[in-house]
Amino acid sequence: MKQRSVGSSGLRVSRIGLGTLGWGSGTDGDDAAAQLAAFADAGGTLVDTSPVYGDGRAQRVLAEVLDDVVPRSNLIVSSAAGIETASGHYRIDCSRRALLGQLDATLRDLGTDYLDLWQVAAWDASTPVDEIASTLDYAVSSGKVRYVGARGYLGWQLATAAGAAGAGRIVATQAEYSLLARGIEDELLPAAHHHGVGILAAVPLAGGVLTGKYRNGTPADSRGADDLHAGSLSGYLTDAAVNVVDAAVMAASGLQTSPLAVALAWARDRPGVSSAIVGARDLAQLTGVLVAEDLELPAAITSALDDVSS
Repeated sequence: MKQRSVGSSGLRVSRIGLGTLGWGSGTDGDDAAAQLAAFADAGGTLVDTSPVYGDGRAQRVLAEVLDDVVPRSNLIVSSAAGIETASGHYRIDCSRRALLGQLDATLRDLGTDYLDLWQVAAWDASTPVDEIASTLDYAVSSGKVRYVGARGYLGWQLATAAGAAGAGRIVATQAEYSLLARGIEDELLPAAHHHGVGILAAVPLAGGVLTGKYRNGTPADSRGADDLHAGSLSGYLTDAAVNVVDAAVMAASGLQTSPLAVALAWARDRPGVSSAIVGARDLAQLTGVLVAEDLELPAAITSALDDVSS
């Protein structure tokens, strides 16, 4: 798998990242081990997790398979801090106390003494930007973190944080980006380019909608059939999305590949994107994701997808 620099930093990651959102819930330890082994065998390095994934279960499952399946030193492990869960509710707190407390907890949960990439999980208007910046500086200078980034920031928020940064310079920003979610192109992408920040494209398959699986209804074994996740897909299952999905299916037919591979290759190769992060329920799904590594979209198909999804 090809590796890319993250923005203008020295950090290099695989251009497809492995997400762990479902680990510990829909994906058990055995499935996670199989996925991590296959991902590493394909040359993948970036593994993305968070303390809020599965209320911490994702990180604990990852800890079980680190080193036993793949040497820790062969992976780029990314996690985050700044969002806490209490009684099923999310609360943003990016104070120094909260960030460093979550960082230490994450290192304990993962059984490692450092993170390759640590990201502030949300914009916190109640915490001074200088306080967050100094916390990131400390995390890097202490050796607990190699690089730092942000998740879910708007363009002006990224620019503000980047301007305040010292030694803990923000090198990555993680945001949703797909054929069905191109909003970051208006402000976030230009801001990231200006400050030398790499984009980590999250949800590049729009929750599976871009695979074409929902064209003729909701499969019984899909996220759309699960009451817990169905609501998160409603924004993608629109009349406007039908034309985009149809275009991905048509392109896949012409290229003799899958709509999944077409949609993932489109997001992966957008200007400014360092890696596209995809979560898979099991090894079979991940195998379909890894096929996209070999796909390079012809310029004419990329242009057509740009037009239909604009």
